[in-house]
Amino acid sequence: MFPDKALGDLPLEIIDGDRGANYPKTNEFSERGHCLFLNAGNVSASGFSFSDTAFISEEKDQLLRKGKAQRDDVILTTRGTVGNLALYDESVPFEHVRINSGMVLMRPDKTALDPEFLYYALRSPAFSRQVASLQTGSAQPQLPIRDIKHLRIPFPDLSQQKEVSKRVKLVFDKIELNRRMNETLEEMARALFRDWFVDFGPTRRQAEGVTDPAAIMGHAFPPEKATTLAPLFPAKLSDDGLPEGWETRPLNTVVEQQKQTVKPDQHLDETFEHFSLPAFDKAKWPTVERGAEIKSNKTAVPANSLLISKLNPRIERVWVPQLAGEHRQICSTEFLCFKPAAGIGRATAEALFRSDAMREKMAAMVTGTSNSHQRVPPKVLMQADVLLPEDCANAFENVALPLLEKRQANEHENQTLAEMRDLLLPKLMSGEIRLKDAEAAV
Repeated sequence: MFPDKALGDLPLEIIDGDRGANYPKTNEFSERGHCLFLNAGNVSASGFSFSDTAFISEEKDQLLRKGKAQRDDVILTTRGTVGNLALYDESVPFEHVRINSGMVLMRPDKTALDPEFLYYALRSPAFSRQVASLQTGSAQPQLPIRDIKHLRIPFPDLSQQKEVSKRVKLVFDKIELNRRMNETLEEMARALFRDWFVDFGPTRRQAEGVTDPAAIMGHAFPPEKATTLAPLFPAKLSDDGLPEGWETRPLNTVVEQQKQTVKPDQHLDETFEHFSLPAFDKAKWPTVERGAEIKSNKTAVPANSLLISKLNPRIERVWVPQLAGEHRQICSTEFLCFKPAAGIGRATAEALFRSDAMREKMAAMVTGTSNSHQRVPPKVLMQADVLLPEDCANAFENVALPLLEKRQANEHENQTLAEMRDLLLPKLMSGEIRLKDAEAAV
């Protein structure tokens, strides 16, 4: 077994962000700029996420005293969502990065502490349990620096650290590869939906005089496929700006809301797959819980359905459940559960709800004032106008469904890898199992 030490006793600096008078104000952030200023969403449960970024100018960056990241720093969130981690290594595409006031930097002395070993040790379930035991506050959980120094991790010699990191990295890299692949597949479906049903690309290209089917379809398809698809799209726009002959229809002709209630307190010994907002935000994977552990009524999730969060719709939470296994699937009532109507597929419905246009419509429907109380009224949502001609929707499903199925296969593999990681990581980090045994398991 490897010896363990408190973080405060390791060759490691724990660096807070700048909280002084020069801390950036809202109007000093921009979409582009010199220095990325990390927000809570940028450090997720799975590492860095750069879908929503804010930058400060070089002048503002130079005014701040603390909190500037260096390569191989580990970043830990300490307020709000406590315990998320990211490693600022060479894969991060930003040269200048600063943490906000709800984070700390951990800067190892690389002559004695390997940055990757530190990162993986902090990602272990044993460390997460320590963090959970020390955080304070319920409405806004916090982890003070004075407490961080008392958290403990294994500390073998540097050569052993590097060997452990090498083995653990195999699993983390595969999970990350699958995650990035899924981002690409998701963006492919999103871009195609936008071109067909929002920008009306095939129609506009025909109106501009394009006649080659591959060019009409934007060169995204082989000639034989493009020849089949191109005739589905009108050749010109009508006076209302829509492709000629296309008409909007209410959302309730596209999806059907599922409302069957499940009362877990009447099934105390039954095990459920529970789709909740925390489970989505953490890993987009349902938790497995007994009815006795679930405190309120839920909605049944039938086969071939998808879940849309009605809470604060500016945050995209669209979830396509995997096929049910041995347990019944249920979801939080903060999700709306939909089944596609006849002639509409799940991949098409998912792309519709992921589209910027639909999210803007949902944001305009909310009731409530604060983000924690803003909800979309289902009856209002079901009357929203959507533009989804059935023949083109069927064609879109044929293209998008294989992308969705590949994403779901990657998600399933990542869940298996995560379970193996959580099983092996504490044993490997502590020296309980030998390196060659871990390598064989990986």
